[in-house]
Amino acid sequence: MAILVLGLIIFLGLHSTRIFADGGREKAIARLGEGPWKGIYSLLSVVGFVLIVWGFAEARTSAPELWTPFAGARHVTITLMLVSMLLLAAYLFKQSHITAWVHHPMVWSVAAFGLAHLISNGSAADLVLFGAFLVWAAADLVSSYARDRRDGVVYPEPKWSATAGAIVIGLAFWAVLAFWLHAWLFGVSPLGA
Repeated sequence: MAILVLGLIIFLGLHSTRIFADGGREKAIARLGEGPWKGIYSLLSVVGFVLIVWGFAEARTSAPELWTPFAGARHVTITLMLVSMLLLAAYLFKQSHITAWVHHPMVWSVAAFGLAHLISNGSAADLVLFGAFLVWAAADLVSSYARDRRDGVVYPEPKWSATAGAIVIGLAFWAVLAFWLHAWLFGVSPLGA
């Protein structure tokens, strides 16, 4: 579990700079330059992500079960993951109605992902991993909306073509994940097949 926690600290810690130290982030970019900052940020993010994957793979085999998912939890998770993938796709379509509605679709996607997986998984490792992402997303949303209000951010008018694109890509993301990728990566088919 220690490797998983270390990976989460590195990965989510880096992705929390705008939540807790937005001014510090800007100073670091000014001091290092945008290219080196992005390079260091990306390298450390990859290290954190690898530690998360490695740590979770080890922890989930021995982590105690804290709760048993309710009957139908898998269906709720599948539905929430569809929502998550639509939100993720909306991040690519800045003028979609989805983005116009939520303003921060990628962060909402992470929140839906974390909640979805907590509903259908009840081990201590699941709680640490998916709970950490859910808590991080909630904190990031509060920070992002406050920053938007402070900066007077104006979002572009939505276009139906962008919304259609987000829906098509989101459905494709979900289908690939549900029918193939999840089982290939994690050895578990979300559809129970």
